[in-house]
Amino acid sequence: MSLDQQFILGADGDGHAVGQSLRLANRHGLIAGATGTGKTVTLQRLIETFSDAGVAVFAADVKGDLCGLGAAGAPSGKVAERIASMPWLAHQPGAYPVTLWDIHGKSGHPLRTTLSEMGPLLLGALLELTDSQQAALYAAFKVADREGLLLLDLKDLKALLGHLKDNPAVLGEDAALFTNTSAQALLRRLSSLEQQGADALFSEPALQLEDLLHPDRDGRGRVHLLDASRLVHEAPKVYATFLLWLLAELFEQLPERGDADKPVLALFFDEAHLLFDGTPKALQNRLEQVVRLIRSKGVGVYFVTQSPSDLPDDVLAQLGLRIQHGLRAFTAKEQKALRAVADGFRPNPQIDTLAVLTELGIGEALVGTLEARGTPAMVQRVAIAPPQSRIGPLSETERAALIRQSPLGGRYDRAFDRESAYEVLAARAADAQQSAAHAAPAAESAPGLGSAAGELLGNLASQAMKTAVRQVANQIGRQLVRGLMGSLLGGKRR
Repeated sequence: MSLDQQFILGADGDGHAVGQSLRLANRHGLIAGATGTGKTVTLQRLIETFSDAGVAVFAADVKGDLCGLGAAGAPSGKVAERIASMPWLAHQPGAYPVTLWDIHGKSGHPLRTTLSEMGPLLLGALLELTDSQQAALYAAFKVADREGLLLLDLKDLKALLGHLKDNPAVLGEDAALFTNTSAQALLRRLSSLEQQGADALFSEPALQLEDLLHPDRDGRGRVHLLDASRLVHEAPKVYATFLLWLLAELFEQLPERGDADKPVLALFFDEAHLLFDGTPKALQNRLEQVVRLIRSKGVGVYFVTQSPSDLPDDVLAQLGLRIQHGLRAFTAKEQKALRAVADGFRPNPQIDTLAVLTELGIGEALVGTLEARGTPAMVQRVAIAPPQSRIGPLSETERAALIRQSPLGGRYDRAFDRESAYEVLAARAADAQQSAAHAAPAAESAPGLGSAAGELLGNLASQAMKTAVRQVANQIGRQLVRGLMGSLLGGKRR
């Protein structure tokens, strides 16, 4: 197979190129290794190969180093020596087409979605709800769907919860699921989410997936980087939930592609253990199912973490490419884990996989690729090829320049707030108050009417308030109660 049909990772012990067919790049992969062993540079190299092949990339920049993709490299020292040792490597220092994103909108374009897009299952995982609280949340979403109330941001959901708490009859047959205790707990958790700054994630304009897939003018795939350097430490649940939402949306919206020469998108999830830590079993099962099926949509998912044991076995079993940097084993437990990592590769009679794992230097890795038929190839010890872009972060000035020059400039930078549940419920409450205000004087001034008639009019005014909130609004927006991965659950998007 020619080099232009592969993504090249580096060189084996004999100096030959090691890579994998682009046709198999949707079989997912893993980049693992201890801190300081070279995972970030490997990740950068892999992103470049996808971009050069015209494949769009979305990656989380956890350490803040990946943004160096937006500037040309200046190889020197050991980096230059490694490049010289790979004469077949067409290394040309240059910058890549990078789009920067930031949930808070400070170091990139604001990255947003809406509560209705996320759905109650993922939102419940983000809020870490109990079963009873999750049931109450589902009931609230069901009412919103029935009455055409759009849930876009946190104030919409808080308004709906307050409305249902004061008017339980609106819930109908689901009234038993929505208790005052659950409502108060939901409101407290939403307030806690706001304190973490997560309210910035839920607003409009929401991210449009086609903007991720659009190539650069020179035909290279654009590299979309989410600045997660603070997010992953300050709000890890928000980070993980957003990535799960993105994966679910891609699965639901992208068409089937079948066998193709290359994927349309490669996703890189750094600190991958956060996607699974504390995740409800139902959600984890759906995630594993999507990872298995999304490759038919032309999406390759690559997990980046310290140890393969950070991922569930069902996910590990679906990974085609394995890049394992050095590991250290000082305890009996670590040595057992080390053997498990070595056993995950197809043996190579020329390599003692277990011994090499502890000997690998910085920028070296044990690599397991897929052969042309899709079967695992024998493990190889590989010197990773250096990236063509800068190894290290951009300066604040360089980052600001990238944001100014972005083709998405102006599309996401200014938030807007259209009419949704908060505004509709506020208008209904105002109408009800006005009706009550008009009814009260009528009871006092009507000639010949006694206290019983006045009480009757007062009751009618009260009834007017209750019926006003039950009026069905025009059905607008998408189906809200679709949960995660609606198509898997049999739901349809409106």
